Amino acid sequence: MTIARILSIAGSDSGGGAGIQADVRVISALGGHAMTAITAITAQNSLGVSAVKIIDSDLVVAQVQAIYDDFGVDAVKIGMLGSADNANAVANFLEQFKDIPIIFDPVMVATSGDKLADTQTIAAFDKIMRHSTLVTPNIPEFERLQSLLDTFPCDILLKGGHGKKDILIDRLFSKNPKQWQDTRIDTVHSHGTGCTLSAAIATFLGQGLAIYDAISHARQFVRASLLCAPEIGSGSGPMGVPRDFK
Repeated sequence: MTIARILSIAGSDSGGGAGIQADVRVISALGGHAMTAITAITAQNSLGVSAVKIIDSDLVVAQVQAIYDDFGVDAVKIGMLGSADNANAVANFLEQFKDIPIIFDPVMVATSGDKLADTQTIAAFDKIMRHSTLVTPNIPEFERLQSLLDTFPCDILLKGGHGKKDILIDRLFSKNPKQWQDTRIDTVHSHGTGCTLSAAIATFLGQGLAIYDAISHARQFVRASLLCAPEIGSGSGPMGVPRDFK
């Protein structure tokens, strides 16, 4: 039996709710093999981020190169990059990934409100998007990146979680646009929703699903994860891992 090899390029969340930890959990739960290139180490919990250490871009690329040379890659999920140097270095390496789905979650701000990308890093996102299959911004990220997104041919999934209404709408902008809607799940334990969604989409694409099916299944996985959150932490806690998800 072959297994989908999914590479996550993202930051480490010491609280386990988002970032690399969430990606490994999601990919593994969905039957993929999780591989990682860590871009930053954060000290954080459900209340916020207290410290960040950015990994040198040479080491980030070395992690990706080691994985690429031996295991191979069926899909890539990109999250927090941490610096413009990392964004540029990863973008240059992505030129080697021909016909491999690349999902870019343009992380700028943590659920707690802490900034995870400076202006120079955000400006470098355009190089990542040139190689992306799908970009998954939330509403604030979409507004910040709209001038860049308008110039790229990749599909864009605008996540509706930051909307104010009880009905949330996710909109896919592509040659064949589509939208999904669901009722809001009332919980404070939603840390890592964006990471979970993008990692799940990458996994489903790596397993051979079409993009519409991958998004549909990933959205339902996120909802199931919210519903089974362990309710730990005094702030925005981590989501759960749904058992026997289908």
